[in-house]
Amino acid sequence: MKKMYWIACLLVVSATEAQVDVPVVPGKPLTLTEAWRLGESNSVKLKAAYAAVDVAEGHAADTRGLLWNNPEISAERTQRKAPVSEVTPTTTREWAVGISQTLEVAGQQGYRREAALQGLATAQFLAQETERDVRAEIERRFVQVLALQSRIGIEQASLSLVDSTATFAGKRVTAGEDSKLDGNMALIEAGRARNQLSVLTDQLLQARAELGEILQWPPITLPEVVGDLEVSKATQPLDKLLSLTADRAHLKALQAKENAASSRLHLERAARFPDVTVGLGVGREGQQEFREKTTLFTVSVPLPLFKRNAGNVAQANADLFNARAERRAGERDTEANVRVLWHRHESLIARVKTLRDAVLPALEENQRLSQTALREGEISLAQQIAINRQLLEGRRDLVEATTELRTTRIALYQAAGISDAVPR
Repeated sequence: MKKMYWIACLLVVSATEAQVDVPVVPGKPLTLTEAWRLGESNSVKLKAAYAAVDVAEGHAADTRGLLWNNPEISAERTQRKAPVSEVTPTTTREWAVGISQTLEVAGQQGYRREAALQGLATAQFLAQETERDVRAEIERRFVQVLALQSRIGIEQASLSLVDSTATFAGKRVTAGEDSKLDGNMALIEAGRARNQLSVLTDQLLQARAELGEILQWPPITLPEVVGDLEVSKATQPLDKLLSLTADRAHLKALQAKENAASSRLHLERAARFPDVTVGLGVGREGQQEFREKTTLFTVSVPLPLFKRNAGNVAQANADLFNARAERRAGERDTEANVRVLWHRHESLIARVKTLRDAVLPALEENQRLSQTALREGEISLAQQIAINRQLLEGRRDLVEATTELRTTRIALYQAAGISDAVPR
């Protein structure tokens, strides 16, 4: 009976889809795998994360050079006029060229390179985390559409049952077997069922629009989906999930961010030591008859008397403190979140099992027995309406619990940093 019920719901969903005026793309509906692929290729957040990786790669490339500072080339041309006699002055042209290079002497290049590499690792891990977040959000919206389709199927089946009861009630009222009050109750119940179906239809339109937004679906249509609301694959045990959280990209990004902050602190401390600039130049000086070739070697070192880079060191120290605190908070919050979601997931599994295996079979049996009892006059029409309502609420509870179980599973695997929580 349970299997037949879900088959009937599926057929009703298909019939409802044909009746509801929802613009969709003709052809095969989207599966979750196709939605993932489409969403990942069009996600604005994911493109921004990849762009941040490109920026970090550019910064890392700048640090791979032999030296951080570029060499400087200088050229000088001088023209002198000296009076050799009172009548004829002499013009002398002199020139000089040179090259200079600023050298870091406290290991700044190594700290800078390490900070850039850790920054690149941070961007790469954040891109991985963004990809996982995008997939989870796509799945949540996909599941919301599936859940509303199931709800519409249930409401459509219930509407048929309510209409049948209302028709039967009308005949009994006409025959004088029931009061006008009982007949009105049946009509009100049918009206409420139609109103609920209309509300769910509007919600389905909104859910499809939200799914189309994240998929960047063409705005003139709305995506149509197909799939299972429930997941047959068993959830991993809590200890396994907790052990996997250490490999979560988000936590790795926080660790890389802390390492980058530490390297920048070392870099700013090393910047207190003055850089040495060495230079080499050659030139020609003097009058034509006494030209001299000159070679000049220079060394310059700024005196660290006034600027000691204290502000940058303090800022780097604060950045390291914040990064370390953020990493520790992330580790703590991740473990706590996984524990809470796992216990909630287990509770929902038990709730779904109780509804499916105990509550719904009893409600369906009561509904069958009540129909026979109503025809034989053993119960009133009001009792029949109450039993029908109980069955509808039980079916609603099962769909809502199943949806909550699926979304909790998505959140649990996302918190644990596991991809492909649902098999493709």
